[in-house]
Amino acid sequence: MDLNSIKTEQRNSRTAQIDTMSTLSMVKLINEEDKKVAEAVGAEAEHIAQAVDVIAAQLKQGGRLVYSGCGTSGRLGILDAVECPPTYST
Repeated sequence: MDLNSIKTEQRNSRTAQIDTMSTLSMVKLINEEDKKVAEAVGAEAEHIAQAVDVIAAQLKQGGRLVYSGCGTSGRLGILDAVECPPTYST
């Protein structure tokens, strides 16, 4: 897999000068960019639901969810681990 071709691994030209923007401009830009996440999830909702169903079925059969990587992925794993018991009674 060529990471240079994956959109999520590219620099965002719209935020290249974010450090020179006013606070208001920065907040507005981040909000505009964040809206794209909801649109992308909506466009792939069917595929995401299928993935969730497959993963849930495997977990119910004793499967495990393994986070791989460093930095953020490790922190997300910790967040998920502490959220699961109170949220999903697991």
